[in-house]
Amino acid sequence: MTAQKSFILGLTGSIGMGKSAVAAMFHGLGVPVFDADAAVHQLQGPGGALLEAIEAEFPGTCGPGGVDRQKLGAAVFGDKARLARLEAIVHPAVAALRKAFLADNAGQPLVVFDIPLLFEKGGSSGVDAVVVVSASADAQRARVLARPGMTEAKFAQILALQVPDADKRARADFVIDTGTSLARTRHEVQRLVHALTGKK
Repeated sequence: MTAQKSFILGLTGSIGMGKSAVAAMFHGLGVPVFDADAAVHQLQGPGGALLEAIEAEFPGTCGPGGVDRQKLGAAVFGDKARLARLEAIVHPAVAALRKAFLADNAGQPLVVFDIPLLFEKGGSSGVDAVVVVSASADAQRARVLARPGMTEAKFAQILALQVPDADKRARADFVIDTGTSLARTRHEVQRLVHALTGKK
């Protein structure tokens, strides 16, 4: 008998909305979570599978410690053609890791794909439903500006590249409010897991 297909829940949210905390809550409830950012770090880290291809395309951006993210960022920033070339290297490799993750977790009733740019990169077609984490603009701003090295200008730049929070919420199947207490947010996550897996 073939294993029942897992329900794939896409998890996304704008910068500073608490997506990492919510991903950890899903994980804590026993739900397998595929972290797209972590996959990219693995592929681009020391000894990563993509170093050779990235260095060939963008000379001087890789070293013994893996990809120098600042140098690579500077090499593609504001250049759509160069960014597209980088994505053509990275995206298929991430997709292969995601496929392996699904195979490893076959038979699980629910799995989560943690994808920061799910709407921006058209990833919503590969999931069964989307949950968006959201908080007030004031809470988001306070969290982001508290990060080391973050400036108003950088924050504005990042926001400009992301689908607005209101649009994400409108397109979501589920919304988790991270502007409340951690306990309330955890309860919302638990309720959603139970709803999607049929647990009481």
